Amino acid sequence: MTGAQTTARTAAGHPPAGSASTGRTLLALAAAGMVVSVQQTLVLPLLPQLMHRFDAPITAVTWVFTASLLAGAVATPLLTRFGDMYGKKRMILLALVLLLIGSVICAVSGSLPVLIAGRTLQGVSVSLIPLAIGMIRDAFPPDRIITAIGIVSATMGVGGSAGMIVTGLIAARTGSHHPVFWITAALGAAALALVAACAGDTGARSGGRPDIAGAVLLAAWLVCLLLGISQGKAWGWTSGGVLGLFGAAAALCAAWVAVESRVRAPMVRLNLLVGARSLSVNLVSALLGFSMFAAFTLIAGFVQAPSAEVGYGLDGSVLDVGLYMLPSTFTMLVFSALAGRIAARLGPAYTLATGSAFAGLCYAWLAVSNSHVYDMLAFSAIQGVGFGIAYAALGTLAVQHVPMDQSGIASGVNSLVRTTGGSVAGAVTASILAGRVLAGTGTPTLAAYELCFWIVAASAAMAALIAVVHARRHPR
Repeated sequence: MTGAQTTARTAAGHPPAGSASTGRTLLALAAAGMVVSVQQTLVLPLLPQLMHRFDAPITAVTWVFTASLLAGAVATPLLTRFGDMYGKKRMILLALVLLLIGSVICAVSGSLPVLIAGRTLQGVSVSLIPLAIGMIRDAFPPDRIITAIGIVSATMGVGGSAGMIVTGLIAARTGSHHPVFWITAALGAAALALVAACAGDTGARSGGRPDIAGAVLLAAWLVCLLLGISQGKAWGWTSGGVLGLFGAAAALCAAWVAVESRVRAPMVRLNLLVGARSLSVNLVSALLGFSMFAAFTLIAGFVQAPSAEVGYGLDGSVLDVGLYMLPSTFTMLVFSALAGRIAARLGPAYTLATGSAFAGLCYAWLAVSNSHVYDMLAFSAIQGVGFGIAYAALGTLAVQHVPMDQSGIASGVNSLVRTTGGSVAGAVTASILAGRVLAGTGTPTLAAYELCFWIVAASAAMAALIAVVHARRHPR
């Protein structure tokens, strides 16, 4: 009992941990976040190859991505809550172990179901980012929290670009998907060893018993909701299956809210989702998730479009997609490190608004001008500025108003909302691109892409507006 109280008191007081210790922790968490981000995107360019490899339709092969998305959505609130209860480092190590096991399964897979099973285990690792943000809040002095969160958050964009480059290099040399996953297995093992050796875990632990009913209901309605969104285009938005999933999600969500409102120690405290200071931050997270995830699908298709045949595009390869995003990787790293200084002058909410405005600007650029290489490079550079600043501030706003022993689940809820926004982005952009095609082909028109760019720009602009309102309502 005394030990638990000491841990809580130490975390709440932000002990003056040595810079070497916090530096090692940040290095380990950033490396682990990079590995998680790489595994999220490296499979996207492989989908056409997997269709041929397994002689399966796109609707079946898409499950290689969808299964990972669903697993991450379900695991994030569960593992982040368990992190608050039993220790965040322990849950981070668990996530990395599952990523490693899933990578090995994918690397030796000879059938589509086995590959999907491996990807499901890999998807659990998505919970690592919010767990890392909670650990940073526990261990770092207040004046370094925003910068540290920014660096870890930047790995989402950096790792996404790196995943595209790795896949592009391998796809150019072999038709097998196995080498890609052996690489993620090696990266996962290295990250696991680094976190185990270097990351400190000083946070308060709430303890208690897990809310089993809340966990089951949460997992059930999230699966129904995200499955309906992800399969809407394939099954038809008005089909019985999709409408049934949405109806089940609504009913299960209502049951979950009723349970969480009554139990003494809920899996997710509802004020972390819709409380006075949480709702606006979560809305911004959903809108920015919409903006960032849209880039993974829109930019890949646009860059690879053959300009001579369709009148737009950059005639690029999978590797070119990753290379075009390198400016974003650089600017995201730089500005995520500067986010702490910016927030010290403007406050986290206005900093979030600034980053969101830059994110909107980059998509508006593409909507207006998109026919040259420099257009894509400018988009990429501005995008990195925007998300580098915004995600650093967003991670801070998600946890700064909650007790220390709830920082993991608060960050997890915010991450979950961002994932949901990303899922909606995939569904919306896919519907627009599929609905506006060149005559006699299934290829989207330039106008379809430009409409998507404007919609994503509007999403980021709305995020900036909400952040400004939040700043006015909740001054520093």
